[in-house]
Amino acid sequence: MVHAYILVQTEVGKAAEVALAIGQIPGVTQADDVTGPYDVIVRAESDNVDDLGRMVVAQIQGVAGITRTLTCPIVHI
Repeated sequence: MVHAYILVQTEVGKAAEVALAIGQIPGVTQADDVTGPYDVIVRAESDNVDDLGRMVVAQIQGVAGITRTLTCPIVHI
């Protein structure tokens, strides 16, 4: 299982709406609107890195109001 944080920038005033929509995507375990350089922080899980990439590109980035994402897979060193 692969877990990741996905940092999301949105259009002005869209953070809450985007967080709500992302939270409905299968594999997303948490989506919160926040303050700072990113507007939404998402925690997601998938079976492997390829599935994670597909989730981000095909589903999360397809949510209206998103301008940029940064995917940070969790590693255990």
